[in-house]
Amino acid sequence: MDNLKNKVVIITGGNSGIGYATAKQLKEQGATVIITGRRKEAIEKVATELGVYAIVADQSRISDIENLVLKVKNDFGTVDILFINAGIAGLGSIEQATEELFDNIIDINFKGAFFTLSRFIPILKDGASVVFLSSNTASMPGPGSSIYSSSKTALNSIMKSAALELAPRKIRVNSVSPDPTETEVMKKVGLDETAVKSIMDIVVEQKVPLKQMGTASDVAKMVSYISSDASKFITGANIIMDGGMVLA
Repeated sequence: MDNLKNKVVIITGGNSGIGYATAKQLKEQGATVIITGRRKEAIEKVATELGVYAIVADQSRISDIENLVLKVKNDFGTVDILFINAGIAGLGSIEQATEELFDNIIDINFKGAFFTLSRFIPILKDGASVVFLSSNTASMPGPGSSIYSSSKTALNSIMKSAALELAPRKIRVNSVSPDPTETEVMKKVGLDETAVKSIMDIVVEQKVPLKQMGTASDVAKMVSYISSDASKFITGANIIMDGGMVLA
């Protein structure tokens, strides 16, 4: 379990869900893990719990990203694994979409992710791994998810371009696209636990061939795998983890 020993890992949005699970997984494999988030109290609590480092940074603010990179460079030097995980969900029809909702999702999921990669490139170690957290909705958009799906589709496009640009340095860039996954993201868009369970039960029963939901731990293990030497010939790949949902 120590195959990532002494690797320096950055995980944006690391205080809950997939970010938390990945921080735990990579820490157990011997990595030096730094998590980021907007809420100081939340990330510091998780950092203490997991034995990792915490740096406050809002992915929607380029100045925060640049300050984050500077601090990481000063404190840790170079980065071996960059997991761009921070993101938000949002539901609503195109007709009723507000500029506020559009800007909020795009600023974090697309613009913020883009500039996180952009600003970290100079301190990525040659041979490093970059992983974006995408979503299967990029491959199968549906009603009410136009802005969110578009942000993840854009993310996958960045990933492919980055894989080509960074290949001369042997830096691999991939994305992981889960769903449906047991995380808090649905509650964050205003749905209570009962509503979330009802929706997910229907989705799993009608649209997921494996008839089960994924877990944050499943995604964490995949991030670990594609960041390790076991995947040193994989770059520019979007790995869909959805129990066959895109096939159905």
